[in-house]
Amino acid sequence: MKPILDACCGSRMFWYDKKNPNVIFADNREIETTLCDGRALVIKPDEKIDFRNMPYDDNSFKMVIYDPPHLIHAGKNSWLALKYGILPENWPTYISQGFDECMRVLEPYGVLIFKWSDQQINVSEVLKHIKYKPLFGDKRSKTRWIVFMKNVS
Repeated sequence: MKPILDACCGSRMFWYDKKNPNVIFADNREIETTLCDGRALVIKPDEKIDFRNMPYDDNSFKMVIYDPPHLIHAGKNSWLALKYGILPENWPTYISQGFDECMRVLEPYGVLIFKWSDQQINVSEVLKHIKYKPLFGDKRSKTRWIVFMKNVS
């Protein structure tokens, strides 16, 4: 098993090495299209999964990256929806279930990196709906990076 899971990799935008051999790139979508500005959009995960119900054993990964969709308002076929995905109406439950599942597959004292955009839903609102406390992260930009660690009780 590879040590890192990107549970909703999308087009792997923030990865310097988009084919890193230590990472399982997973997503629930596969898309190959051209955006309105002519750029290619390729979402081709190693494994097609739902991050709320992953096929991995408990404690499987040293690191999990959780970058779920963060938009609630976007046209169904807009470039934003294609590139980032759209949250369902019950987004608090959806995000919370994803956190629970990411923590389940994370090994004890493993690290979860959470990426979120404050564009439509403030990260403070998201944090109200999860049961995990962040260790640290940035607090100044629209795109937020927050680090969690799986604690053992």
